[in-house]
Amino acid sequence: MSPFMLISIVWIISEIILSRRLAAADTDRRQDRFSLPILWITIGTAISIAIFLAMQGIGTIRTAQTEIHFAGLFLILSGMALRWIAVRQLKHFFTVNVAIREDHRIIREGLYGYIRHPSYTGNLLSFLGLGLALVNWLSLAIIFIPTLAAFLYRMSVEEQALLRQFGEEYRNYQRQTKRLIPRVY
Repeated sequence: MSPFMLISIVWIISEIILSRRLAAADTDRRQDRFSLPILWITIGTAISIAIFLAMQGIGTIRTAQTEIHFAGLFLILSGMALRWIAVRQLKHFFTVNVAIREDHRIIREGLYGYIRHPSYTGNLLSFLGLGLALVNWLSLAIIFIPTLAAFLYRMSVEEQALLRQFGEEYRNYQRQTKRLIPRVY
């Protein structure tokens, strides 16, 4: 089995485990506004099209293919690690659908001291890596741009829910941190 296939299988299984084990409970106030289905549909469609284009050779990167492929695999693994660290640091407040738990509080420790959405940063890093691992410019754009747009929508939904719950406390947290990239955005 190729490293690409192995990493892809581990990535898919890890996301299935997250979605099964960390969905919001029925007692949580769900405020997802369809952002989870939008993410899954966007990701599934983008990956399908990107793989098709890569298999057809449309948009293939012609130089440094091996290096780009392995750089992509490294980014997938780095993104997965970042996501799992973020999930672990958020502990029981992490849910795959946007929800406010009864005892919810704003976490400001670890990665959350620098960025508000490290789990999404990890995901986006992995999708960037997937686009590179396919060694195809069109695949990279088709995977990353729509997925980024879907995650931006999701972040907006999540931040609106947190603002409704925590008000000025969350506004202060927003002023002190960036969304996805420390000191940048």
